[in-house]
Amino acid sequence: MRRKDDEKERCIKEAVIKLILQEGFHGASISKIAKMAGVSPATVYIYFENKENMLQDIYSEYSEEIFDYLLSKVSRCMGGPQLIEVLIRSYYDYILEHKEVFSFVEQFSNCPSLANSCSGKKGICNVHSLIGELKQNRIIKNYNNDNLLAIIFYPVKAIAADTHKSEAERAELLGELVRIIQDAVLL
Repeated sequence: MRRKDDEKERCIKEAVIKLILQEGFHGASISKIAKMAGVSPATVYIYFENKENMLQDIYSEYSEEIFDYLLSKVSRCMGGPQLIEVLIRSYYDYILEHKEVFSFVEQFSNCPSLANSCSGKKGICNVHSLIGELKQNRIIKNYNNDNLLAIIFYPVKAIAADTHKSEAERAELLGELVRIIQDAVLL
């Protein structure tokens, strides 16, 4: 059996993301992925059992990366306003710094038949734990976690994706959004 090579695996993952974003799920065949990655189709199968498993594995890895990135920026000793601001600004920064990966995760998240079959997502569980601690410590309001996550994160995507505004305009919008969310969720 052939040995796995981290560089080849990275190239395959990058090719998958680019092709999915360019051509969609059905347009990204194993042969196209292999060609773009500079490997043979057989090499792709060394790393991934099939296309569906490949997409699920890559989605899981990068969605975990997003949560790990966010959680690495917060400290349990932060006050509520600072913690909310750090979560929002970190999410915004991640989106801008990892546009292709973020777009892939977003696109994949909107495909329930694929995203729902990914299990063992510890990142989102850790975010839910953080939210639970904040509610228990009476830092944020006792709203449903899904609503709190939607309030905190969804508007950030709209600002980050708005290419019609300058960076200064988006920064101003983000600052205002931080204050709006703090007012909405903090006790």
